[in-house]
Amino acid sequence: MNWSFRILDVAGIPIRIHVTFFLILVLGAYQWGSMTGTLNGAVFGIMLMTLLFMCVTLHELGHSVVAKFFGIPVRQIVLLPLGGIAQITKNPEKPLHELLIAVAGPLVNVVIAILLLATLGFSAAPQMLTGHGLLPDAMSNTPSLMTLLSWLLMANVSLTIFNLIPAFPLDGGRIFRALFAMFIGYPRATRLASAIGQLIAIVLGIYGVIIGNFILVLVAVFIFFGAGQETAGTEAKTVLSTLRVGDAYNKHALTLAVGDRVSRAVDYILTSYQPDFAVLQGSNLIGIITRDDVLRALANIPTDTFVTEIMEREFLKVEASKSLDEVRRKMAEQGTRIAAVYDGVNYLGLISMADIAEAFTVQTFVERQKQLRQAQANA
Repeated sequence: MNWSFRILDVAGIPIRIHVTFFLILVLGAYQWGSMTGTLNGAVFGIMLMTLLFMCVTLHELGHSVVAKFFGIPVRQIVLLPLGGIAQITKNPEKPLHELLIAVAGPLVNVVIAILLLATLGFSAAPQMLTGHGLLPDAMSNTPSLMTLLSWLLMANVSLTIFNLIPAFPLDGGRIFRALFAMFIGYPRATRLASAIGQLIAIVLGIYGVIIGNFILVLVAVFIFFGAGQETAGTEAKTVLSTLRVGDAYNKHALTLAVGDRVSRAVDYILTSYQPDFAVLQGSNLIGIITRDDVLRALANIPTDTFVTEIMEREFLKVEASKSLDEVRRKMAEQGTRIAAVYDGVNYLGLISMADIAEAFTVQTFVERQKQLRQAQANA
């Protein structure tokens, strides 16, 4: 993700912080600094937000570790001001696996809440729920260890409840889909879960407007569009699983030779719509040049250098017999938008994410036309 930097790896999973994340630390410092009127209050606010996002990170690690256990690659975890995102490269094939992955995150928060409650004393639970005892201290403007632990306890309870709302892209939506997918299949379960999620989002949005809670409205918008994207993603998977790479790559693409210079690539870019070029030595692919590679060379290299000096020598190789959905997943796993297509040892051409999107659009149109003709014939 752009504008983020890596801070550490846990279980082989990179954890990154987006630059906007620091806004939440500023907010914590401002809120507690204003309440207490002291520098200590501001420091307490930063500490509280930092620990809260440690809990969020552990939540995302819960999802990620279980996903890796089932052989599903996890690209990274990114921390943002509104929470964390575990970039799991694909949805599980089995509903039970998705169920366990989805449950793992909230379960981490439950464990954290139990540990915090044990630290505070289990006798505090009824008092906190009824608004007596520790709760006033937790909501007071007096920084203390008790206040810190109480806030973290309530935050983890809130995270658990919020994430279990049965709406995409929240964990509850994925749990809901996984349970129904065991009986009605992924496509229908996804449509059902997405429809319920969007209905919940509309209700939350209206309620947020009525009470004047702008954050709740933003959450409702997030849920509404997230549910729509999940449906679109599942439909794309269904369509792309029926198409082969060998049917979608550009069979008439322009190519470059090892003796060509960057000026030849510039000519191709200016006279065609093709953004990526294979660099061939005879019939063998030895590298790939993208439009971005060419633009960087023009900006940084004063001479008309050989294309072999700027080409990418490491690239994803896929078989022409693979489905477009498989290739799309591999591209996502490796963080690339282009792959070289092979038939055994023979290089055939390049395929990009744009080619896959185009194939999906065309195939979707064809399928809809078939459905319309069938509906007219049955009328």
